[in-house]
Amino acid sequence: MPISPNQGSTGGGTLVTITGTNLAGTSAVRFGSKLATDLTQVSPTQVTAVSPSGTGTVPVTVTTPGGTSNPVPFFYVGAPFKTGLSDVAGPLAGGNTITLNGTGLSTATSVSFGGVTATPTVISDSQITAVVPAGAAAGPVGVSVTTAGGTNNGLSYTYVDAPTVTALVPTSGPTSGGTAVTLTGTELDSTESVTFGGTPAPFSVIDSTTLSAVTPPGAAGAVDVVVTNPAGSDTVTDGFTYVAGPGI
Repeated sequence: MPISPNQGSTGGGTLVTITGTNLAGTSAVRFGSKLATDLTQVSPTQVTAVSPSGTGTVPVTVTTPGGTSNPVPFFYVGAPFKTGLSDVAGPLAGGNTITLNGTGLSTATSVSFGGVTATPTVISDSQITAVVPAGAAAGPVGVSVTTAGGTNNGLSYTYVDAPTVTALVPTSGPTSGGTAVTLTGTELDSTESVTFGGTPAPFSVIDSTTLSAVTPPGAAGAVDVVVTNPAGSDTVTDGFTYVAGPGI
């Protein structure tokens, strides 16, 4: 007498299909000592019922005018618990793969990013991966995981657009570096790196439209300035000019 699915939430509410023989006239389905609800006689060989709440593994039996069936096991699964995401931000277009860590993830069937679902790959009971779907707009969204035990929320993922840089002040400085440069534009609050001529520069985010960077040493001449965030990069071609000091 197979049942499908053979596992469900500890809170109950799982619709279970029971297939067997001589099931006509089914009067009760029990999960352990508890009666199932919403019993439906589908055919003489099939009934459906909704599981009650429970824990652990319990025997499922069917009662008809002819008696009570042999038991088959049903496994109660607790709701998943997520401890973190490998990446908390990514491009608005999606397509990047992230790892979710936690417990009770082995039966994960979907991961929702702000209501848009992705099908996860189960690595273990403590880890799954998912390809992030495209977002509707830049900004944070809730992340939830659905398993046989239920749905758990509590984590956040932020969709970001690629940055744009509209101005740098000042646009020149000594080859020794050390010039404080203010960059303005859009989507700068998720900046991961700033480079001057390919050399990384220390930077501080002021807000979504402003950041400050300190030029590293460089050879005399104009260099590209590149700002990068999880969604991409913006290049200001010849955006900063290194000026050699005087010599006698």
